[in-house]
Amino acid sequence: MHTMWPNISAAPFLLTGFPGLEAAHPWISIPFFAIYISVILGNGTLLYLIKDDLNLHEPMYYFLAMLAGTDLTVTLTTMPTVMAVLWVNQREIRHGACFLQAYIIHSLSIVESGILLAMSYDRFVAICTPLHYNSILTNSRVIKIGLGVMLRGFLSLVPPILPLFWFPYCRSHVLSHAFCLHQDVMKLACADITFNRVYPVVLVALTFFLDALIIFFSYVLILKTVMGIAFGEDRAKALNTCISHISCVLVFYITVIGLTFIHRFGKHAPHVVHITMSYVYFLFPPFMNPIIYSIKTKQIQKSILRLLSV
Repeated sequence: MHTMWPNISAAPFLLTGFPGLEAAHPWISIPFFAIYISVILGNGTLLYLIKDDLNLHEPMYYFLAMLAGTDLTVTLTTMPTVMAVLWVNQREIRHGACFLQAYIIHSLSIVESGILLAMSYDRFVAICTPLHYNSILTNSRVIKIGLGVMLRGFLSLVPPILPLFWFPYCRSHVLSHAFCLHQDVMKLACADITFNRVYPVVLVALTFFLDALIIFFSYVLILKTVMGIAFGEDRAKALNTCISHISCVLVFYITVIGLTFIHRFGKHAPHVVHITMSYVYFLFPPFMNPIIYSIKTKQIQKSILRLLSV
């Protein structure tokens, strides 16, 4: 039955850690905590360096700062509930908090995809039309692109998340992760969830899939341009600026595809595999991105050395 007011009075949802491994939760929490701290330190350091070092005040690094900020926020959104479940078995979560967490997690996934697309545009302009780079990617345009990416992520998730507040939940209240996901919550609703099933599929096609396609084609054009460069040294230099971005794109999309495959075709895989894969999806890109950029970008290496030598 649908009521006019949000169905807040119902019992809270119950988060789930690793079923059957509850006794090992304190031990499982150690690598999780280590990864969370690494993500916070790595992305926090990147943000600090880009803010502090005038040599990094360029569009490429502004987009990198947006990526680090997104990674940091998604990590800080999942970390409290995951650590509470693993450390003290605090499983209850109120509906409002749960829906908000799902909203932020899913929105930021789309934001991350959009930032990777913006970064490929930056590399495309830098390599294919280098003389116009500064006139095309002005500071105001970078800000507009950033705002556009944020708005696309946060507005596109309003339609599927909003109905969750009005759905009645008369079935089990047990969620299958230690954080809230839209697809998890909607399955518990005693209502017609057709829209909530269809909308995310369309959204994924128009965001992740389309972004990946545009990134792929922009790199085809970049490679064509690079191969036209006569000098081997210049060619290597041009490609080198793309390697970090390509690595981050691969890390992000391989985890997205991996998670999709596990959900679609891993019906017989142990439940732990499903759960572990969803943690990989949320922790691997934020963990890897700062490492990739620190290893592959000379400017950031110099900035790190300058920070350490103070």
